[in-house]
Amino acid sequence: MLAKKTAKNQITLPKAIANAFPDTQYFDVSIQDNRIILVPVKMQPVSASLEDVREKMQRLGVREADVEEAIQWARGKKR
Repeated sequence: MLAKKTAKNQITLPKAIANAFPDTQYFDVSIQDNRIILVPVKMQPVSASLEDVREKMQRLGVREADVEEAIQWARGKKR
């Protein structure tokens, strides 16, 4: 399928592709091997509880130490 980039840098997904994701409004966009990758994103309401976040982190295997390390890395500090 062919899609055209407009002067405003917009790309319209072909109908067959858009129809495959009827309930999706947002996509995470990245580039990999000179290809544009669109991954459907499920938005979570702000009202999601802290317990929901902790459960998801546990399912993903993210530990508290991992979060601390990521924060230190993002701030450019070394322990």
